[in-house]
Amino acid sequence: MTACLPTGISDSSFIGNVLETLNIVGPTCNSVQKRTGVRVTARLRMKTFLSFKFWTLLVCCCWTTQAEIFTSISQMTDLIYTEKELVQSLREYIEAEETKLATVKSWASKLDALTRVSTSDPEGYLAHPVNAYKLMKRLNTEWSELETLVLQTPSDGFISNMSTHRQYFPDEEDETGAAKALMRLQDTYQLDSEAFSRGKLPGMHSNALLTVDDCFDMGKTAYNEADYYHAVLWLQQALKQLDTGEEAVVSKADILDYLSYSVYQMGDLPRAIELTRRLVAIDSSHQRAGGNLRYFERLLSKQLSEMNQEYQPASEEPIQLGTYSRPKDHLPEREAYEALCRGEGLQMNEARRSRLFCRYQDGYRNPHLLLKPMKEEDEWDSPHIVRYLDFLSHEEIEKIKALAKPRLARATVRDPKTGVLTTANYRVSKSAWLEAEDDPVIDRVNQRIQDLTGLTVDTAELLQVANYGVGGQYEPHYDFSRRPFDSSLKVDGNRLATFLNYMSDVEAGGATVFPDFGAAIRPRKGTAVFWYNLFKSGEGDYRTRHAACPVLVGSKWVSNKWIHERGQEFRRPCGLTEVD
Repeated sequence: MTACLPTGISDSSFIGNVLETLNIVGPTCNSVQKRTGVRVTARLRMKTFLSFKFWTLLVCCCWTTQAEIFTSISQMTDLIYTEKELVQSLREYIEAEETKLATVKSWASKLDALTRVSTSDPEGYLAHPVNAYKLMKRLNTEWSELETLVLQTPSDGFISNMSTHRQYFPDEEDETGAAKALMRLQDTYQLDSEAFSRGKLPGMHSNALLTVDDCFDMGKTAYNEADYYHAVLWLQQALKQLDTGEEAVVSKADILDYLSYSVYQMGDLPRAIELTRRLVAIDSSHQRAGGNLRYFERLLSKQLSEMNQEYQPASEEPIQLGTYSRPKDHLPEREAYEALCRGEGLQMNEARRSRLFCRYQDGYRNPHLLLKPMKEEDEWDSPHIVRYLDFLSHEEIEKIKALAKPRLARATVRDPKTGVLTTANYRVSKSAWLEAEDDPVIDRVNQRIQDLTGLTVDTAELLQVANYGVGGQYEPHYDFSRRPFDSSLKVDGNRLATFLNYMSDVEAGGATVFPDFGAAIRPRKGTAVFWYNLFKSGEGDYRTRHAACPVLVGSKWVSNKWIHERGQEFRRPCGLTEVD
């Protein structure tokens, strides 16, 4: 973390004076190291049963990590069983250490009693030949055996197990990604930090609680990203829980240090002053607090003088969701998109609902569907979006998931400037591509899509299977390409239509939403939705910009087939106008 100067200061000489005399900075990596030292000190108390060699081996083991685990719930489930195995291994290690220690204690007790007798009258003790023999034997043999016992390392098995599994552990990127996911869920579903901390999510209440240290680490993650909006929310929650008496490794001074500076960065000088005064009261020798306080007070006095206002003390209301405005970002329809994810702003009304119907679809008299047509429901009238019920069976879903899981990799997007595939924070999931040759079930699904839609899948893309991770999402995007010079368009044409299969139910969140016309489609296991991305003229239908809302609770599995233009010339002929 780099030191941060207050914003609005541009004169270099003044900056130098500030650094030298007032030391106006936010918490730096030094404060992080300080807290880490506290953690290490706490851990050292475990020395009564953890040998020095154990920790040396643990720290010195070299391994590689698998990043981006947080982007797939499916792959994260493997870690649950890995952790269970490690806990069992740890218990076995503890039992071995306790057995070893009990043996050493027994030796110590026996020898303590023996030496009390022998040292009271050494010559008299050794006058007995048996005692002389046993002394020779003890020092030559038995003490060597005790030395061998003490040198035994019961930790070897545990260390070996750790080394084997460590390569599959999440890394710092995963921890940061998971923290950002909680903040994304917090924003999208308007949940305060208290709700997360106490496990109170919509529709459920669990024992998954966040401690003071958890909340502080969340706030510090945001702080390191210069995301002071979320830093304030989580640091305030950490302070709130600490004030209630909850035990923690982090100190109140550390929390106030980060919180006061984050609040200052949000432009709330009165509250920043109040928090910094609390910090000075706790630690009058704090290296930054005094200088920051003087600077904040002088800056506020200057602002009030310029606006001809009197000083108003900071609000006594606690900081919570809505206290500060959330900064704008790259997404113009952010508010509309997130409102739809919450079930707000839906444009479904009685007039539109009256135009929606359900029917049996036989694929325009397709022989495969004549005896068993598919149940079809209208989800939206214009653009026309339909849902097919019972499109995939449970057995088919499980087989597709089993085929995809070993191949899951971080989902990518095409960079609009370079055309190169790359990962992006606005798409958090892992995906795999399955061919018809991989298994008969893939071939059957492809054929079923073709039968239902009347469109050939010969020029379609492979079946893409996706699993969404913690807060998994795909922000508003178009499925069709808006880059006419894409080389892929020259062969098979643009993405004419999207066929999306829902392969799991989702307890909360995870809807597919269309911000342009206010529609939200909820995942229902075994169903599929279908829509056209292009008009019959081949022009893109910009109304189909859609998004996958963040998964709040649950694991979301989907698969999709993107059907291209080539081969559809007689299956979906051109219309008379550009927007037919």
